[in-house]
Amino acid sequence: MKDKKYAQAIKELSIRFDEENIPYHFLDSTSLYIQGVDIPHFNTIYIEVQWDIIEKAYELFSTIEKTDLNSNIAIASFQVQQDIYTIIVQCRYNTTIKTNPYRIQVTCDEQPIWCISLYKYLFSEQSGIDREKIHRYLENEHAKVTKLNEQAWNQNNYVALLNRYGSPQEIAEKIRHNPRWRLHPFDHYLEPIANKKVLHLMGSNGIKAVALSLLGADVTVVDFSEENKAFAMEIASHANVKINYIVSDVLSLPIDLYFEQFDVVLMELGVLHYLLDIQELMKKIQQLLSKDGKFVLHEFHPISTKLITSTGKKHKVIGNYFDPSIVKNEVAFTKHMPEEEKAKLQHVLQRKWTLGEVITAVAKAPMQIDILEEEPNHKIHDIGLPKTFTLVAKKCLC
Repeated sequence: MKDKKYAQAIKELSIRFDEENIPYHFLDSTSLYIQGVDIPHFNTIYIEVQWDIIEKAYELFSTIEKTDLNSNIAIASFQVQQDIYTIIVQCRYNTTIKTNPYRIQVTCDEQPIWCISLYKYLFSEQSGIDREKIHRYLENEHAKVTKLNEQAWNQNNYVALLNRYGSPQEIAEKIRHNPRWRLHPFDHYLEPIANKKVLHLMGSNGIKAVALSLLGADVTVVDFSEENKAFAMEIASHANVKINYIVSDVLSLPIDLYFEQFDVVLMELGVLHYLLDIQELMKKIQQLLSKDGKFVLHEFHPISTKLITSTGKKHKVIGNYFDPSIVKNEVAFTKHMPEEEKAKLQHVLQRKWTLGEVITAVAKAPMQIDILEEEPNHKIHDIGLPKTFTLVAKKCLC
């Protein structure tokens, strides 16, 4: 945080509330400032506390100039003047602070501080928030994260692909035998695919792209891994088809070169979590689609990626479905590497999205959602749990 005096005032408040066991979190411009968004704070600190101990919070400032504790049927609040800062303390009645889905903990100068995640302000319609500054902040953070993820996906990934699929020649022959099977269960949403221009964003190893090309599509893949490209191009060569492969981060793809160029934009299985700003992604997809274009997203269901794990016949709820944090995970191909190589692999950083966030981002792009199909897990002991979902949307001509 650039303003050291402001940062110190926030830190002292967090320590004070922690010592008194008063649940709290910082709000609005204060919260965004804590997280690194370049936003003016105007010497005001916004903080929310647990509603049934607002009087205890009020007494914390007994020796400092403050207003009366004002309340209505929804909220209570008071203001404190401390040095050059106006501290606005509020509560919302019958609302438990610790259950706020966007409540996160940020460490500043070794002090853990509770605040409301910047993602709350992107997905809400709250007035007075400069969302463009949040988007710019996420754009810069995405560039940093992408650099780390790119390094992870260019460290022996080609070897992992060989271990998983066999040689490009072998996998090409399998795809040629039944290309449609490689597009299950969303293949029917792509029809008719022959002669369509298809953009496969984060298309990885090219298996889906080669299958689409065998079915008559003109396919372009965008992915940031050179090793993925090498494997994909070899498969395409052995399958006697042509694919165009662009090595690039998705958000860096120049719109002016590809504006409204594609009949279908496809994303599938384990890709959204590499994007820190899903709203900017969906805006870009909307721009890439032709006027009658279709967006097909086939992804792992957030219930399975964010909340529930299963071992044998036992399910465990171990996650927080609403957690907006950026987390560190093993790169996906780790399980296909020899044990002696696994420890050397760099981790990736991911932001896992809820289904509501995905749908909202698509709608705001704007795109019209035609289908949302939630698909079950087909393992016997996982009956009743969603495993994947397919979303189909079309460009809105607004």
